[in-house]
Amino acid sequence: MNYNTKRRIAALLAVPVLLITAACGSDSEKGGSSDGAVAEVKGKFGAQPDVVVPKDAKAADKTVIETVTEGSGATVKKGDFARLDWTVEKWQEDKPLGGTWAQQTPDAKGTHPQAVERLGQPSQQLPDKVLNAVEGKKVGSRLLVQGTAGDLVGENLNPQSGLKATDTLVWVVDVAGAATVDSKAEAKGTQAAPAAGMPEVKAPSQAAATITIPKGQKAPTELKEQVLIKGTGPKVEAGQGLIAQYTGVKWEDGKKFDSSWDHGGATAFQIGTGAVIQGWDKALVGKNVGDRVLLVIPPALGYGANPSSELAKNTLVFSVDILGVA
Repeated sequence: MNYNTKRRIAALLAVPVLLITAACGSDSEKGGSSDGAVAEVKGKFGAQPDVVVPKDAKAADKTVIETVTEGSGATVKKGDFARLDWTVEKWQEDKPLGGTWAQQTPDAKGTHPQAVERLGQPSQQLPDKVLNAVEGKKVGSRLLVQGTAGDLVGENLNPQSGLKATDTLVWVVDVAGAATVDSKAEAKGTQAAPAAGMPEVKAPSQAAATITIPKGQKAPTELKEQVLIKGTGPKVEAGQGLIAQYTGVKWEDGKKFDSSWDHGGATAFQIGTGAVIQGWDKALVGKNVGDRVLLVIPPALGYGANPSSELAKNTLVFSVDILGVA
Protein backbone atom coordinates (compact mmCIF):
# COMPACT_ATOMS: atom_id res chain seq x y z
CA MET A 1 0.00 0.00 0.00
CA ASN A 2 1.31 3.44 -0.92
CA TYR A 3 0.90 5.36 2.34
CA ASN A 4 1.42 8.94 1.18
CA THR A 5 -1.27 8.40 -1.39
CA LYS A 6 -3.73 6.63 0.86
CA ARG A 7 -6.34 8.55 -1.02
CA ARG A 8 -9.62 8.78 0.78
CA ILE A 9 -10.43 10.63 -2.44
CA ALA A 10 -10.22 7.38 -4.39
CA ALA A 11 -12.68 5.68 -2.08
CA LEU A 12 -15.05 8.62 -1.89
CA LEU A 13 -15.09 9.73 -5.48
CA ALA A 14 -14.41 6.73 -7.67
CA VAL A 15 -17.35 5.67 -9.81
CA PRO A 16 -19.20 3.26 -7.52
CA VAL A 17 -20.38 0.95 -10.27
CA LEU A 18 -17.21 0.70 -12.34
CA LEU A 19 -13.83 -0.96 -12.13
CA ILE A 20 -11.47 1.23 -14.11
CA THR A 21 -8.16 -0.58 -14.07
CA ALA A 22 -8.17 -1.75 -17.67
CA ALA A 23 -5.36 -0.29 -19.78
CA CYS A 24 -6.74 1.12 -23.00
CA GLY A 25 -5.48 3.38 -25.76
CA SER A 26 -6.99 6.74 -26.64
CA ASP A 27 -9.29 7.38 -29.59
CA SER A 28 -8.66 10.31 -31.82
CA GLU A 29 -11.24 13.07 -31.66
CA LYS A 30 -14.46 12.31 -33.47
CA GLY A 31 -17.54 14.40 -34.00
CA GLY A 32 -19.89 14.45 -36.93
CA SER A 33 -18.52 11.23 -38.39
CA SER A 34 -20.55 9.16 -35.92
CA ASP A 35 -24.16 8.22 -36.55
CA GLY A 36 -26.42 9.27 -33.70
CA ALA A 37 -26.57 11.98 -31.05
CA VAL A 38 -23.95 13.49 -28.78
CA ALA A 39 -24.79 14.91 -25.35
CA GLU A 40 -24.70 18.67 -24.82
CA VAL A 41 -22.75 20.06 -21.88
CA LYS A 42 -23.97 23.26 -20.22
CA GLY A 43 -22.30 25.32 -17.49
CA LYS A 44 -19.04 27.12 -16.91
CA PHE A 45 -15.63 25.53 -16.54
CA GLY A 46 -14.98 24.67 -12.90
CA ALA A 47 -18.64 24.37 -11.96
CA GLN A 48 -20.63 21.15 -11.95
CA PRO A 49 -21.80 20.66 -15.54
CA ASP A 50 -25.31 19.96 -16.73
CA VAL A 51 -25.30 17.06 -19.19
CA VAL A 52 -28.27 17.29 -21.56
CA VAL A 53 -29.19 14.27 -23.67
CA PRO A 54 -31.74 14.65 -26.48
CA LYS A 55 -34.95 12.91 -25.46
CA ASP A 56 -35.44 9.49 -27.03
CA ALA A 57 -32.33 10.02 -29.17
CA LYS A 58 -30.00 7.20 -30.11
CA ALA A 59 -26.42 7.76 -28.93
CA ALA A 60 -23.60 8.07 -31.44
CA ASP A 61 -22.30 4.66 -32.42
CA LYS A 62 -18.63 5.56 -31.98
CA THR A 63 -16.62 7.03 -29.13
CA VAL A 64 -16.72 10.82 -29.34
CA ILE A 65 -14.15 13.18 -27.81
CA GLU A 66 -15.01 16.87 -27.97
CA THR A 67 -13.47 20.03 -26.55
CA VAL A 68 -16.49 21.78 -25.07
CA THR A 69 -14.52 24.89 -24.12
CA GLU A 70 -10.84 25.49 -24.81
CA GLY A 71 -8.61 26.83 -22.07
CA SER A 72 -5.72 29.24 -22.42
CA GLY A 73 -3.19 27.47 -20.18
CA ALA A 74 -0.30 25.16 -20.97
CA THR A 75 -0.83 22.18 -23.25
CA VAL A 76 -0.91 18.90 -21.32
CA LYS A 77 1.59 16.31 -22.56
CA LYS A 78 1.99 12.60 -21.98
CA GLY A 79 3.86 12.13 -18.72
CA ASP A 80 2.54 15.38 -17.23
CA PHE A 81 0.68 15.48 -13.93
CA ALA A 82 -2.85 16.83 -14.37
CA ARG A 83 -5.41 17.98 -11.81
CA LEU A 84 -8.93 17.19 -13.00
CA ASP A 85 -12.59 17.57 -12.16
CA TRP A 86 -14.91 14.99 -13.67
CA THR A 87 -18.39 13.54 -13.72
CA VAL A 88 -19.99 10.62 -15.56
CA GLU A 89 -23.62 9.81 -16.42
CA LYS A 90 -25.40 7.02 -18.20
CA TRP A 91 -27.11 8.05 -21.44
CA GLN A 92 -30.61 9.48 -20.75
CA GLU A 93 -30.28 9.05 -16.96
CA ASP A 94 -29.97 12.51 -15.44
CA LYS A 95 -27.85 11.66 -12.41
CA PRO A 96 -24.10 11.32 -11.89
CA LEU A 97 -22.68 7.85 -11.36
CA GLY A 98 -19.72 9.48 -9.63
CA GLY A 99 -17.19 12.25 -9.89
CA THR A 100 -15.42 15.04 -8.08
CA TRP A 101 -18.49 17.26 -8.04
CA ALA A 102 -21.08 14.66 -7.10
CA GLN A 103 -20.14 13.67 -3.58
CA GLN A 104 -18.22 16.57 -2.10
CA THR A 105 -19.09 20.11 -1.04
CA PRO A 106 -16.46 22.82 -1.56
CA ASP A 107 -14.97 24.11 1.67
CA ALA A 108 -15.05 27.72 2.84
CA LYS A 109 -11.99 28.56 0.75
CA GLY A 110 -13.55 27.24 -2.42
CA THR A 111 -11.34 24.17 -2.76
CA HIS A 112 -12.73 20.69 -3.20
CA PRO A 113 -11.36 17.21 -3.87
CA GLN A 114 -10.13 16.62 -7.40
CA ALA A 115 -8.28 13.84 -9.20
CA VAL A 116 -4.53 14.21 -9.71
CA GLU A 117 -3.26 11.83 -12.37
CA ARG A 118 -0.14 11.26 -14.48
CA LEU A 119 -0.92 10.88 -18.17
CA GLY A 120 0.36 7.61 -19.54
CA GLN A 121 0.08 5.77 -16.23
CA PRO A 122 -2.88 3.78 -14.85
CA SER A 123 -5.44 6.14 -13.39
CA GLN A 124 -6.69 6.24 -9.81
CA GLN A 125 -10.19 7.32 -10.82
CA LEU A 126 -10.73 7.44 -14.58
CA PRO A 127 -10.76 4.85 -17.36
CA ASP A 128 -7.52 5.15 -19.28
CA LYS A 129 -9.31 6.19 -22.47
CA VAL A 130 -10.95 9.08 -20.65
CA LEU A 131 -7.70 10.16 -19.01
CA ASN A 132 -5.78 9.89 -22.26
CA ALA A 133 -8.26 12.26 -23.91
CA VAL A 134 -6.69 15.04 -21.81
CA GLU A 135 -3.40 14.74 -23.71
CA GLY A 136 -2.90 17.66 -26.08
CA LYS A 137 -5.56 19.79 -24.38
CA LYS A 138 -4.88 23.08 -22.60
CA VAL A 139 -5.31 23.81 -18.92
CA GLY A 140 -8.71 25.45 -18.52
CA SER A 141 -10.37 23.20 -21.09
CA ARG A 142 -13.59 21.24 -20.61
CA LEU A 143 -13.88 17.93 -22.48
CA LEU A 144 -16.70 15.55 -23.31
CA VAL A 145 -15.93 11.86 -23.77
CA GLN A 146 -18.89 9.74 -24.85
CA GLY A 147 -18.87 6.06 -25.68
CA THR A 148 -20.01 2.63 -24.64
CA ALA A 149 -19.00 1.17 -21.31
CA GLY A 150 -17.39 -1.68 -23.19
CA ASP A 151 -15.19 0.67 -25.19
CA LEU A 152 -14.31 3.17 -22.46
CA VAL A 153 -14.07 0.84 -19.44
CA GLY A 154 -13.21 -2.39 -21.20
CA GLU A 155 -13.03 -5.88 -19.82
CA ASN A 156 -13.04 -4.73 -16.19
CA LEU A 157 -16.61 -3.49 -16.31
CA ASN A 158 -18.21 -4.83 -13.14
CA PRO A 159 -20.95 -7.33 -14.14
CA GLN A 160 -22.80 -6.55 -10.89
CA SER A 161 -22.95 -2.82 -11.65
CA GLY A 162 -26.16 -3.02 -13.65
CA LEU A 163 -24.32 -1.57 -16.64
CA LYS A 164 -23.93 -3.48 -19.88
CA ALA A 165 -21.02 -3.14 -22.25
CA THR A 166 -23.43 -1.63 -24.78
CA ASP A 167 -24.62 1.13 -22.41
CA THR A 168 -23.46 4.62 -23.37
CA LEU A 169 -21.60 6.70 -20.78
CA VAL A 170 -20.98 10.44 -20.92
CA TRP A 171 -17.92 11.83 -19.14
CA VAL A 172 -17.18 15.53 -18.65
CA VAL A 173 -13.62 16.42 -17.62
CA ASP A 174 -12.25 19.85 -16.64
CA VAL A 175 -8.47 20.28 -16.86
CA ALA A 176 -7.88 22.39 -13.75
CA GLY A 177 -4.07 22.28 -13.66
CA ALA A 178 -1.01 20.52 -15.02
CA ALA A 179 2.75 20.37 -14.49
CA THR A 180 5.77 18.71 -16.10
CA VAL A 181 8.08 17.09 -13.54
CA ASP A 182 10.70 14.43 -14.22
CA SER A 183 10.11 11.24 -12.27
CA LYS A 184 13.69 11.37 -10.92
CA ALA A 185 13.60 15.03 -9.83
CA GLU A 186 14.66 15.90 -6.28
CA ALA A 187 15.23 18.95 -4.09
CA LYS A 188 18.59 20.69 -4.63
CA GLY A 189 20.59 22.77 -2.19
CA THR A 190 22.51 22.68 1.09
CA GLN A 191 20.63 20.73 3.70
CA ALA A 192 20.28 22.13 7.21
CA ALA A 193 21.25 20.13 10.27
CA PRO A 194 18.32 18.66 12.21
CA ALA A 195 16.82 20.87 14.89
CA ALA A 196 17.04 19.71 18.49
CA GLY A 197 15.04 16.54 19.01
CA MET A 198 14.36 16.05 15.28
CA PRO A 199 15.40 12.97 13.27
CA GLU A 200 18.43 13.10 10.98
CA VAL A 201 17.88 12.80 7.23
CA LYS A 202 20.46 11.56 4.76
CA ALA A 203 19.12 11.76 1.22
CA PRO A 204 21.35 10.15 -1.40
CA SER A 205 20.59 11.19 -4.97
CA GLN A 206 18.03 9.06 -6.80
CA ALA A 207 17.27 6.89 -3.77
CA ALA A 208 15.09 6.73 -0.69
CA ALA A 209 16.25 8.87 2.24
CA THR A 210 17.71 7.31 5.37
CA ILE A 211 15.97 8.76 8.43
CA THR A 212 17.53 8.19 11.87
CA ILE A 213 15.34 8.61 14.96
CA PRO A 214 16.99 10.26 18.02
CA LYS A 215 17.97 7.55 20.49
CA GLY A 216 16.08 7.35 23.74
CA GLN A 217 13.68 10.16 22.84
CA LYS A 218 9.94 9.81 23.10
CA ALA A 219 7.83 10.58 20.09
CA PRO A 220 6.36 14.08 20.14
CA THR A 221 2.61 14.34 20.67
CA GLU A 222 2.23 17.34 18.35
CA LEU A 223 3.07 17.90 14.69
CA LYS A 224 6.73 18.85 14.21
CA GLU A 225 8.24 20.17 10.99
CA GLN A 226 11.51 21.58 9.68
CA VAL A 227 12.48 22.89 6.25
CA LEU A 228 15.81 21.19 5.52
CA ILE A 229 16.33 22.71 2.06
CA LYS A 230 14.70 26.04 1.25
CA GLY A 231 13.23 26.19 -2.22
CA THR A 232 12.67 29.30 -4.32
CA GLY A 233 9.51 28.25 -6.14
CA PRO A 234 5.93 29.37 -5.59
CA LYS A 235 4.04 28.65 -2.39
CA VAL A 236 1.87 25.56 -2.29
CA GLU A 237 -1.83 26.41 -2.09
CA ALA A 238 -4.69 24.29 -0.77
CA GLY A 239 -6.42 22.51 -3.62
CA GLN A 240 -3.35 22.22 -5.82
CA GLY A 241 -1.87 18.94 -6.96
CA LEU A 242 1.43 18.63 -5.11
CA ILE A 243 4.19 16.65 -6.85
CA ALA A 244 6.79 15.16 -4.54
CA GLN A 245 9.42 12.61 -3.67
CA TYR A 246 9.04 11.22 -0.16
CA THR A 247 10.30 8.63 2.28
CA GLY A 248 8.42 7.60 5.43
CA VAL A 249 9.62 5.70 8.50
CA LYS A 250 8.06 4.80 11.85
CA TRP A 251 9.38 6.68 14.89
CA GLU A 252 8.98 3.58 17.07
CA ASP A 253 11.50 1.40 15.20
CA GLY A 254 12.95 3.63 12.48
CA LYS A 255 11.85 1.22 9.76
CA LYS A 256 10.88 2.53 6.35
CA PHE A 257 7.29 1.75 5.40
CA ASP A 258 7.11 3.57 2.08
CA SER A 259 8.99 5.76 -0.40
CA SER A 260 8.17 7.26 -3.78
CA TRP A 261 11.56 5.99 -4.96
CA ASP A 262 10.22 2.45 -4.48
CA HIS A 263 7.30 3.20 -6.83
CA GLY A 264 8.94 4.79 -9.85
CA GLY A 265 9.77 8.22 -8.43
CA ALA A 266 7.82 11.45 -8.30
CA THR A 267 4.17 11.11 -7.33
CA ALA A 268 1.31 13.56 -6.98
CA PHE A 269 -1.78 14.06 -4.85
CA GLN A 270 -4.09 16.91 -3.99
CA ILE A 271 -3.09 18.85 -0.90
CA GLY A 272 -5.30 20.65 1.59
CA THR A 273 -8.55 18.84 0.82
CA GLY A 274 -8.35 15.64 2.89
CA ALA A 275 -6.90 13.51 0.11
CA VAL A 276 -3.91 12.65 2.32
CA ILE A 277 -3.32 12.41 6.06
CA GLN A 278 -3.94 15.56 8.10
CA GLY A 279 -0.28 16.02 8.97
CA TRP A 280 0.58 16.49 5.30
CA ASP A 281 -2.32 18.87 4.72
CA LYS A 282 -1.40 20.97 7.76
CA ALA A 283 2.34 21.10 7.14
CA LEU A 284 2.79 21.27 3.38
CA VAL A 285 0.26 23.96 2.42
CA GLY A 286 2.26 27.20 2.43
CA LYS A 287 5.63 25.58 1.80
CA ASN A 288 7.58 26.39 -1.38
CA VAL A 289 8.30 24.36 -4.46
CA GLY A 290 11.91 23.21 -4.06
CA ASP A 291 11.64 22.71 -0.29
CA ARG A 292 12.77 19.54 1.44
CA VAL A 293 10.58 19.22 4.53
CA LEU A 294 11.02 16.95 7.53
CA LEU A 295 7.73 16.01 9.22
CA VAL A 296 7.02 14.19 12.48
CA ILE A 297 3.32 13.32 12.58
CA PRO A 298 1.54 11.92 15.67
CA PRO A 299 -1.10 9.20 15.17
CA ALA A 300 -3.99 11.64 15.53
CA LEU A 301 -2.79 13.47 12.40
CA GLY A 302 -1.68 10.29 10.66
CA TYR A 303 -3.64 7.04 10.44
CA GLY A 304 -5.05 7.07 13.97
CA ALA A 305 -8.55 7.72 12.67
CA ASN A 306 -8.38 4.40 10.81
CA PRO A 307 -7.99 1.65 13.44
CA SER A 308 -7.66 -1.00 10.74
CA SER A 309 -4.47 0.61 9.39
CA GLU A 310 -1.26 -1.10 10.41
CA LEU A 311 0.12 2.40 11.07
CA ALA A 312 -2.80 3.57 13.23
CA LYS A 313 -0.72 3.73 16.42
CA ASN A 314 2.55 4.90 14.88
CA THR A 315 4.18 8.31 14.86
CA LEU A 316 5.24 8.85 11.25
CA VAL A 317 8.40 10.59 10.08
CA PHE A 318 8.63 11.83 6.48
CA SER A 319 11.23 13.53 4.35
CA VAL A 320 9.34 15.26 1.51
CA ASP A 321 10.83 16.99 -1.54
CA ILE A 322 8.29 19.39 -3.08
CA LEU A 323 8.96 19.30 -6.82
CA GLY A 324 6.03 21.18 -8.33
CA VAL A 325 2.32 21.92 -8.28
CA ALA A 326 -0.41 21.27 -10.82
